[in-house]
This record gives sequence, structure tokens and C-alpha cells, in this order.
Amino acid sequence: MSGDLSPAELAEAKLLESHARAGRVLPLTLDAPKTAKPPRHWADLKASERVDAVLAAGLPRFRAAQIDRHYFASASDDPATWTDLPQSLRTRVAEEFFPRLLTPVRVQTADAGTTVKTLWRLHDGNLIESVVMRYGVPGVPESGPGRQRATLCLSSQAGCGMACPFCATGQGGLRRNLSAAEIVAQVVEASKIARLTNVVFMGMGEPLANYKQVLRALRVMVGDMGLSARGITVSTSGLEPRIRQLAGEGLPVTLAVSLHTPDDELRDTLVPLNQRFPAGDVVDAAHAYFAATGRRVSIEYALIRDVNDQAWRADRLADLLVGHGRGTGWVHVNLIPLNPTPGSKWTASRRRDADEFVRRLEKRHVAVTVRDTRGREIDGACGQLAATERATGAR
Repeated sequence: MSGDLSPAELAEAKLLESHARAGRVLPLTLDAPKTAKPPRHWADLKASERVDAVLAAGLPRFRAAQIDRHYFASASDDPATWTDLPQSLRTRVAEEFFPRLLTPVRVQTADAGTTVKTLWRLHDGNLIESVVMRYGVPGVPESGPGRQRATLCLSSQAGCGMACPFCATGQGGLRRNLSAAEIVAQVVEASKIARLTNVVFMGMGEPLANYKQVLRALRVMVGDMGLSARGITVSTSGLEPRIRQLAGEGLPVTLAVSLHTPDDELRDTLVPLNQRFPAGDVVDAAHAYFAATGRRVSIEYALIRDVNDQAWRADRLADLLVGHGRGTGWVHVNLIPLNPTPGSKWTASRRRDADEFVRRLEKRHVAVTVRDTRGREIDGACGQLAATERATGAR
């Protein structure tokens, strides 16, 4: 694969992983550094802007809809192959509207080829990851049971500023926000592998810290690409004001909140954003999101041995979620197992502790499941924590 990692990049990745294993604490960063913007791409434009763009390029209005069909409906990003465009226009359209945004650096597969993780290089050299997971593939037991479906886990930022000490991405800090087109390009690339039924914003970055571009990408995904809003999940570490803002956007996507512990004392350490937006306020905002959209909220909880997996914390989590008359119907707890990692400060809970955690939640009638971690041999599970990542692991 062209554009492989340089020795310096490999050394940096190993250093960041070692920092995560040791639990190094970095400052919280909400504002992305000012950097040169990516080149303008067709997917950065609203529908009306696309019409204006083709007219400004001296093309007839109908070409906008034609380009839309190729890129958004057919996941075709090479105008040279668009035979319904005159040969004389193809190079022009490519140069004007389709700069190369993502270059594959490394592709890894697992689960008999049904899990595909790709490391991408952006135009400025920054790196991001995406993972495609296919389920229920006939004749491939490694893909799991159930109906055929495919999920893309994508990135919204290069790096992450949330500074969670167990996350390798967070240990590298925030490099920059992705543009809407760079987010959409990950969807287009994944659509070449499988027909997507779900998209989750659980790769690198804090999606709600890149609110404007994520929202624009969501509108393209739903309005132009035909994806169901209900099949899209946006994850957040707990940016409470943005959760409330998202509730009013008219996009009933699923909200996932990375809570990881119910008590502020520990969460201030595990999720430093908690120092600005405490757990109780975040849960209030999440419940308000449910009330506004009717979409059940997912609470993400990584079980870490002797850190946050105590039975009393399960009880306290139930208290937090069902308190103030909220009940249990609005929320679902998604427990994330860590791979056992020798030498790391962060490692998997004991089976008996994880089972007891589940039992305590079920006793309170809180819906709970343990996440199916795909692609363990390539560290490819979407949202997997840094203790299982090698190079530029997903958050």
C-alpha cells in the first residue's frame, strides 16, 4: 500500500501508546489549532451551492444533479470513469470539485475479511482511521449471527483534545478538525466495501467539538446519500451545550455518551471534560435529547479493572440514570470490554466483576449489553481504548 508510515510516525505512535499505558495526563483542548483548510470539495457544498458552483464553472445546471448521483448515490469519486460526462469535462470536473482528500496508508482485515480497518493520510499529512464491520454474512461465521448489515466507524478530527488518559488518540492531542467533505469521504470509501446500514462517529476525535462540520456532514449523509438518521450514532465525551443544541437540529440520530463512571471524582480523571460539564448535567442533557427526538440514548462505559468496575458503581450508575423520575426506557448501557494488556495501567475487568456489574444494572431494570468487539487481532474494534491500539487507534 502506497504512503506507508514513516519511521518517525511509527516511533511517535509507540510513544503515545506508552503514555496511554502509563496514564499520562494532558491538558483538555476544546478549540482546534488554526491550520490551512483542506481543498474545497464537492461534499463541502450545500445543494444550492453545488448548482452555483457548476454554473460558475461554465457548466449547465443539470450537471450538479448528475455529479450528485455519481458521488453520493453511487460512491464513485473518479470523474474519469463517468461515461455520461463528455470526455472533455471529466478532467475539469475532477480538478474543480474532487481533490484527493484521503490516501490509504495501511489496510488491515480480521474476522475472515468482514472487518476492515484503514489508516488514511490527509492532504496535510495528518492521519485518521476508519473501520468497516460487516455482520451476518452468509457462510462466514466470523461475521456473527443475525441479518446482513454493515457499520462504518469514522473519525471526526485528526487527533483528539479530550485528554482521556487511557486513550492513545487523546495522548497525541488535537491536530485539527476534519472538514465535512473529509468526513463524508470516509462514508464514500466504506460504501465501496459494503452497503452501509449504520454509521457511528466513534473513531478519532470528539464529534461535538467539531460541531459545524459534523452537522454539515450529517445533513449530506441523510439528505444526499440516503442514509437513515436512525442508523447514525454520534458519540460525545459529554459536551453538554452541544448535546442540547443537537437535540434541536431535526436530525434524530442516536446519541452515545461516553460516561465511563457515574461519580464526578473519578470522571474528572477518566474524562477531563467532566471538570467543565459534570456527569449529572451531561445525563440531564442526554435525557433532554431523548425527550426531544424520541431516540434512546446509549451510555458507553469501558470496564477497567479495579478502576470503575466495582459493584457499587453499577448501583450508582443506575441511580444517576433513573433519578429525577426519568425511569429506564430512555437509556441503554453499552459496556465495553478492554483486551487484557500486560504492563498497562488500564486492563480488562475480571469476568466475575463484569458479570456482577451487569447483574446490578439488570436488577434495576436498566437495559445493558456488552459490546461485541470486532477485529481484536488488528485492534480494529470501533471505539476500542488505547490499551489495545498499536498505531493510531480509534477513540
